Amino acid sequence: MLVKTFGSAVYGIKATTVTVEVNVSRGIRFLLVGLPDNAVKESQHRMVSAVGSVNLEWPGKQIVINMAPADIRKEGSAYDLTLAIGVLAASEQINAEKLADYLIMGELSLDGGLQPIRGVLPITLQAQEEGFKGIILPEKNAREAAVVKGFDVYGANHLSEVIRFFNGEHEFELCHVDIEKMFETQVNKYNLNFADVKGQETVKRALEIAAAGGHNAIMIGPPGSGKTMLAKRLPTIIPPLTLEEALETTKIHSVAGKMEKETSLVIQRPFRSPHHTISDVALVGGGTWPQPGEISLAHNGVLFLDELPEFKRTVLEVLRQPLEDRIITISRAKFSVEYPASFMMVASMNPCPCGYYNHPEKDCVCSPGIVQKYLNKISGPLLDRIDIHIEVVPVPFEKLSETTESESSEIIRKRVIGARVIQANRFKDYKSMFCNAQMSSKMLRKYCEINKAGTELLKTAMDKLGLSARAYDRILKVSRTIADLEASENIQNHHLAEAIQYRSLDRDSWAG
Repeated sequence: MLVKTFGSAVYGIKATTVTVEVNVSRGIRFLLVGLPDNAVKESQHRMVSAVGSVNLEWPGKQIVINMAPADIRKEGSAYDLTLAIGVLAASEQINAEKLADYLIMGELSLDGGLQPIRGVLPITLQAQEEGFKGIILPEKNAREAAVVKGFDVYGANHLSEVIRFFNGEHEFELCHVDIEKMFETQVNKYNLNFADVKGQETVKRALEIAAAGGHNAIMIGPPGSGKTMLAKRLPTIIPPLTLEEALETTKIHSVAGKMEKETSLVIQRPFRSPHHTISDVALVGGGTWPQPGEISLAHNGVLFLDELPEFKRTVLEVLRQPLEDRIITISRAKFSVEYPASFMMVASMNPCPCGYYNHPEKDCVCSPGIVQKYLNKISGPLLDRIDIHIEVVPVPFEKLSETTESESSEIIRKRVIGARVIQANRFKDYKSMFCNAQMSSKMLRKYCEINKAGTELLKTAMDKLGLSARAYDRILKVSRTIADLEASENIQNHHLAEAIQYRSLDRDSWAG
């Protein structure tokens, strides 16, 4: 008997429906075709044991399984349940009437239990788009799939439950998730707050500007001055994720297998902080069958690179294209995968190997030329792509011992949201554009007009600091954000002056 069941293959953050055709006929062979990888081929042993555990017989006949479309590679153990239900239906041990209505995915244990799988959200969205009535998944994945509204999501713990469902002997309880309630209760639930940071008002101001315009930033200062502490609190002042952003972010984390247990949706902006020993593949994504890297996991959030000069040069250079294009394309001989990578990059570094160059109290012990050599570990093209350069100085004891609280993240975030609302109205006619950092050179001429005095100020700064054309664009973008924070329609001279001072690492004299 020939039957069809339906599964799904995930490439990038998009899913493709896979039709599993199972034919049981006379003979004794087991044939699995349709470009399966080793994990799919090994499913026979898991299926035989799981089927035996529910007191059913594995057919002692010829079983031919085709996974269509046959030119797309099928990988992983997530097809176990799809294949097992197909074999049981083809051998007439379960009713096949409802198979066409449901997409079925899940990994089988030897005792028939169901293990969680990756990429559930894109699979569910694709199933809904293609008109399936519902989806049957392992119980641990059900809440993630249930964020898709108007679609039946059933979570099963054991193969026997799925068999009884198709035989009409068991009814699953629909899994339901109240997304609106989740957003209300968790979107502002942060353990960190800018109120914890004593002093550093200049740095807080720079990070507020970075958050308001989506700008990349680098903090340079001695050890213990608070660089990491400030960076970790940056997500608390960025506007909350919209539902669309949350779904896109969840897709990436789902495909990468980074979803936490009992978590159905990524509600807070991601904060990724990879160690400086990371490889370029782990950062941008890749592998034989490409998986998202740290820059994609930081999509719609913050990528924090602590001790920037300690990263390998090749790792840092692969960041250039994603910082500009906000996507990463990973190409292989037979296919290419595209992952979104729209993130705020925040980096920190010591000014020199010993860490005390320009320190107000401690002397630098580095030999001549070492400071410049240390800074040169970061290439000029990469520094050009960082909009805001902030010098962080140690906090004096008087500030540390103050009992008065600093400005909280909630207050700063209100100002940031106000600036983002202005930008949203400005870019409402542009697709996938929501902040000043995303403006093209053509848009700069339209939205970043400056007066004659401002032009002279910028010309003088470029001549004295030796700024590049890209740095010129970045200064205009930052000054536009500063103007938005003040709700100013036009860029004023003091907005430009403040933006120029955030290009400290462009100064030829900075490192002596």
